[in-house]
Amino acid sequence: MGSGGDHRRGDLTATPVVEAARPELEKAARKAESRRGVLIALPAWAYLVVFFAMPLGIVFVYSFATRSSTGRTRLADWNLDAYRRLFDPLVFEIFRRSLLLALATTVICLLVSYPFAYYIATRGPRLRNVLLVMVMLPFWSNFLVRTYAWKVLLGSEGPISQLSQALGGEPIRLLFTNTAVLIGLVYGFLPFMVLPLYAALERMDWSLVEAARDLYATGWTAFRKVTWPLSRPGVIAGSILVFIPALGAYVTPAILGGARTTLMGDYIVSQFLAARNQPFGSALSFGIMVVMLAGTIVYFRTGARNV
Repeated sequence: MGSGGDHRRGDLTATPVVEAARPELEKAARKAESRRGVLIALPAWAYLVVFFAMPLGIVFVYSFATRSSTGRTRLADWNLDAYRRLFDPLVFEIFRRSLLLALATTVICLLVSYPFAYYIATRGPRLRNVLLVMVMLPFWSNFLVRTYAWKVLLGSEGPISQLSQALGGEPIRLLFTNTAVLIGLVYGFLPFMVLPLYAALERMDWSLVEAARDLYATGWTAFRKVTWPLSRPGVIAGSILVFIPALGAYVTPAILGGARTTLMGDYIVSQFLAARNQPFGSALSFGIMVVMLAGTIVYFRTGARNV
């Protein structure tokens, strides 16, 4: 009897010790898990610091430097002259042209990609996989080669112009125009719009659309009230993925636009290579980065409200 009472008293006294030790054990486990996470992410952090943060810091420092009359960059005399030149009318005109082309590229990619992504998401698994491979097929070849192919197609002696002449029309001269640059940008960035849209539509609950149709909603009403709101995160993600690189594109405008169509990408490159004005080129780069960062912030805030 006494031994049983002692055994129960022992259990009662041992329980608070276990409960008191449990928070400390959980805290230690969380610290150990955090350390493991840091060690796992260490190579990625090192890569970002060496190949992203350090070059970005160098460009930032150079944006405050001074360009000498011989084209050399002096880091001794720091100033804001390069940033003041960002408000020149020439820079504003180039930025306006780049912004309009980037917006037009985004809108056209959205109009073309949404029906195609909708079609892919509503097909069977076998056809869906074939269509997805076709979307990703351009990534299997070099982007520069594909852009030069468009230079041949859009030239005055290219197939498009020859077909127009064969049908009794005039030669079509699209190369070295804004239209040629727009065609190249849409072609290059179209998959970046299709894939996010497909991801959003594929995981959508299609029973909601069926419920809307059962409640006598028309096809357009069901799309406007159900499909479009549920696919909006994909629309936002695809728009950001297209707009940001299109705004700073260099290869496509340089090959298809020529000297007549100067955009921000090749204007920045010309400051580094031709004009040898590294401070101004660095300031232009950071100006574009500010615009891109603003677009990214809008994406995260808008996307968070629509998920």
